[in-house]
Amino acid sequence: GGLILFAIFSLVMDVFKIGYYSSFYSCLSAIKIIYPIVQAIFVVVQTYFLWVSAKDCIHVHLNVTRCGLMLTLTTNLAVWMSAVTDESVHKAHSKLKKNMTEEIFRWLLKVGMRSSSVEECNCNSQICQIFKNGYFWLYPFNIEYSLFASAMVYVMWKNVGRFIDHHSNYIQRLKFRLFRRTLFVGIMLGLIILVSGLGVLILYEVQVNSSTESSKKSQALTMYYIFNIVCLSLMSLVCIGGSVIYRFDKRDMDRHKNPTRTLDVALLMGAALGQYAISYYSIVAIVASTPRDTISALSLTYALLMIAQHTFQNIFIIEGLHRQPP
Repeated sequence: GGLILFAIFSLVMDVFKIGYYSSFYSCLSAIKIIYPIVQAIFVVVQTYFLWVSAKDCIHVHLNVTRCGLMLTLTTNLAVWMSAVTDESVHKAHSKLKKNMTEEIFRWLLKVGMRSSSVEECNCNSQICQIFKNGYFWLYPFNIEYSLFASAMVYVMWKNVGRFIDHHSNYIQRLKFRLFRRTLFVGIMLGLIILVSGLGVLILYEVQVNSSTESSKKSQALTMYYIFNIVCLSLMSLVCIGGSVIYRFDKRDMDRHKNPTRTLDVALLMGAALGQYAISYYSIVAIVASTPRDTISALSLTYALLMIAQHTFQNIFIIEGLHRQPP
């Protein structure tokens, strides 16, 4: 369901990109227009494939299947990297254009800073602006789709050649009860935080990008950091609580060699390195900067909590991976 949701928004983004690039067919290479078309076809085919085959444990042509799934996985990662790069370049040049005069910006384009860019073409019509702003705001959905699909393809790759014990009696069913032994409360709290986070992000983006008053920008930053600090604190406490519960669990630790679990742990730690690096450089920049105000203190707290939360979360997940089934 989540995959289809992100896929729909990704297709809308591709439609907007096709409409935007089609406005400049005279001064653009054909590949610019062909790329979103091919990407839309890839999204449709892959979503259908995952919807139909996500639960399959394939036992024929194992090497060919693994090769195909790895090719699909790396393609998703390449699309993800492309989307992140395009979004970053778009945002960087938008801010550069705001801070420079039109003459300097055109001079930078002429000397080759972005000689083959779409920015060289004029986007004066209203429909062109709608397409441009639309696909830019839909980039995060395409990024999440690529990561979502990569995770599902990775699980399928792990399930190739796997045998399931149908006589096992430790399969647990989700029980949606309102008051007793419930998972309903956790799901509802998670959805509330998710919706609240989207609301805070939208308010933050609108106030920072549209407002020219420094006081409103400061209020938006304060709101953004306080919300994230509260969420990270709650997540850290929950992960610590889960690790404490593991200490009272009577199940034994699984110390046997398991290649897929080792790969899971390596990927988990590798994915956390990026956030550790961002938080570290943020701390260094805040400590070295002057003057130190409320925003700096909130940013420092946010960076420290981000490191703590990722550490506690990784410990909790790794301990869970090494637990025997109930």
